[in-house]
Amino acid sequence: MSSLKPIEQYRSDMTQRVLGFAFEIHSVLGSGLLESAYEQCFAYELKQNGFYVEQQIPMAIRYKDFVVPNAFKADLLVENKLIIELKTVERLLPIHEAQIIHYMHLSHKPLGLLLNFKEGSLKNGIKRYFFNQYVQDSSFSSSNSVV
Repeated sequence: MSSLKPIEQYRSDMTQRVLGFAFEIHSVLGSGLLESAYEQCFAYELKQNGFYVEQQIPMAIRYKDFVVPNAFKADLLVENKLIIELKTVERLLPIHEAQIIHYMHLSHKPLGLLLNFKEGSLKNGIKRYFFNQYVQDSSFSSSNSVV
């Protein structure tokens, strides 16, 4: 039996399954394509495996009493909880991390994955994010983390 708290187990299970599909896509397609190709294949794979997935969804932000309706577009939103930001760059930079962290905070999503498909080994291009303040069930408790 797992010693993880329920939200930690959910976070672990969901991201592990999603990462499994990312590894499969990377192993089949390699590392030389445009971001949009990986996005399409990722969305297909997730949908085929029962996940609710939205692509390139415009997301609004609120600034004081002003709403910016299309402030940014998340590459993929899975189960309305996990934002996936895809990159095909030589290496992930702090600006890429800032981007997904801002997306998560502005949209109040608890889970995030930043994936760089240009890496020769995808395991070197993965960053996971979790912000417990956006978990809707307050009975769950965990700390914010970046892995």
